Amino acid sequence: MKILMVCLGNICRSPLAEGILQHKAKEANLNWQIDSAGTGNYHIGDPPHVLSQKVAKLNGIDISNQQCRQFVKVDLLHFDKIYAMDSEVYDDIKKISGELWDESKVDLLMNEAYPTENLDVPDPWYGTEINYHHVFKMVSEACDIIIEKYKNQKSKAKSQKV
Repeated sequence: MKILMVCLGNICRSPLAEGILQHKAKEANLNWQIDSAGTGNYHIGDPPHVLSQKVAKLNGIDISNQQCRQFVKVDLLHFDKIYAMDSEVYDDIKKISGELWDESKVDLLMNEAYPTENLDVPDPWYGTEINYHHVFKMVSEACDIIIEKYKNQKSKAKSQKV
């Protein structure tokens, strides 16, 4: 599996989502490629926000080596699944993707935990540390479901081959 997490600036939410899903995939012995990006170009090359790094570290996850990058339309060809952190980011992904747009590959992250409710992961950028903890909890919940969903699909595929 190749999964991309996308938010606006790739500095708060999507770096946390990348780190959380990488951590959970590793614990589940899944050899997945997980990355993150932002639809905006505000922070290209920067590390994640200090509070994203702090909250991740408090939960045993180091995201300090990540570098912000901008979403590009060829990401649609490279990744199996792309998760947007909110509906505005989803719309931006669609716009940037142009002729490569594939609705079956892109969804709101929280639709994994709350299907069809189209819930956004709130941007903690202007908030305090508590907002980052809230985002971590939301994203972690969705990542647990992603692991179970695709780990089970992998198991089903193996059992069908036997």
